[in-house]
Amino acid sequence: MTQEYLIGELSVRLEELQAATTREEVRAVTRLRQQVEAGSPAGLASAARRALALADLLCWESLSLGDVPAFARQAKVSADLRQFGVCARLLREGY
Repeated sequence: MTQEYLIGELSVRLEELQAATTREEVRAVTRLRQQVEAGSPAGLASAARRALALADLLCWESLSLGDVPAFARQAKVSADLRQFGVCARLLREGY
């Protein structure tokens, strides 16, 4: 896979996370997405870890608020983000 492809794919997954986020944290997702798009390929692994941590936080917040539909959307995006990260070798299998 080319580095540009990886940047684009990670950006798409962050866009999906943005769409599944209805609270203030959308700004954090937007900033991370902008960093991925403007950054170097060397920073992709770090960005993927931050994206997954952010998705995890969003899922827990949705659960704590009892917002099951938001949790379901965020969990789906989170799972896709993790799978992409592992397949692209940006994340370790056990992460």
